[in-house]
Amino acid sequence: MMLVAFGTGLGLQEKIRDKIAAFNGHIQIHGFTNQNQQINQNSIPKNQDFYPQFSNIENIEHTQAVATKYGIIRTETDFEGVLVKGVGNDYRWNYFEEYLIQGKLPDVKTKYSTEILLSESLVNKLQLELNEQVVVYFLNEDASAKPRLIAFNLVGIYNSGFKEFDDQFLIADIDQIQRINKWSENEIGNFEVFVSNFNELQQTSRQVYKEIDSFLNATSIIEQYPSIFEWLSMFDMNIALIIGIMILVAGINMITALLVLILERTQMIGILKALGATDWNIRKIFLYNAGYIILRGLFWGNLIGLGILLIQKYLKPIQLNPETYYVTEAPISLQLYYIIAVNVGTMVLCVLMLIIPSLIISKISPIKAMKFD
Repeated sequence: MMLVAFGTGLGLQEKIRDKIAAFNGHIQIHGFTNQNQQINQNSIPKNQDFYPQFSNIENIEHTQAVATKYGIIRTETDFEGVLVKGVGNDYRWNYFEEYLIQGKLPDVKTKYSTEILLSESLVNKLQLELNEQVVVYFLNEDASAKPRLIAFNLVGIYNSGFKEFDDQFLIADIDQIQRINKWSENEIGNFEVFVSNFNELQQTSRQVYKEIDSFLNATSIIEQYPSIFEWLSMFDMNIALIIGIMILVAGINMITALLVLILERTQMIGILKALGATDWNIRKIFLYNAGYIILRGLFWGNLIGLGILLIQKYLKPIQLNPETYYVTEAPISLQLYYIIAVNVGTMVLCVLMLIIPSLIISKISPIKAMKFD
């Protein structure tokens, strides 16, 4: 139970974090008035001292330049609002390689590429097909001006399982966003920064803020999506509660087993005391025996627990509602550190819990114990 709690709890946390980072990066660097929710995103210079790589911050793994702009996909029968995200040659595609279910990733190396990536949910809503032409209308701040339109080619369909993002994002070439906004090649919307150690994200975000210019701001995804990460933090409490209950139950069971062993060997204890054995030496015999029982239990517990986790990891029999959990199946995280910690911690705590009950051996009188019926 402890292994399953760790594997599923950490797996869900890591999977949801990765999905949020896939669409936003771990840290966003943007202008103070620059919000992705604006109709027209304000530009910032691409030429920065920290781009393409921060030299003074070790935890940063990758930095990429992007731009976003609201648009409307129009078909003969329907329409849908989308957030067109423009990406360039520096874009990190590894997340979308995992989410890709049809077609291929867009080629953004050519100037003004018309290849786009769209989610399966939007494709189904708009009844689109792979390699079909998709017309996107871009709104202007001036309501009287006619919207601009671009005919894109749908080359890839993805499904991240994160409905909130799948229903929103369209991935295209950043050159198209720059052309529509009449930006130069040196103008972008914002930078997305990826870190190697998520546990140090907040500290890294503060370091990034100190490194960038005064007209720029740095925001981590924890600050952008606080409700999601507050919900994820509750899993730590659930894991701790399950582990506490399981260790308590295991300890009580082992205390009961030890008392039964002692009562069954009362005469043997009396004989050993008569032969000169100390109480501690006799207690160690029973503690060693109890340790052997614990090791057998750990063996079968690891076999069953890891077996369940491996089955779910590779066969995925347990499915989840993505509208509630942001994933389509229960994700699994197999890490050696928590497997070792669970086994060592259980062994140590159970043995420590047995030391006090083993004191009953010192209360056994050799004369009374050696009486035979």
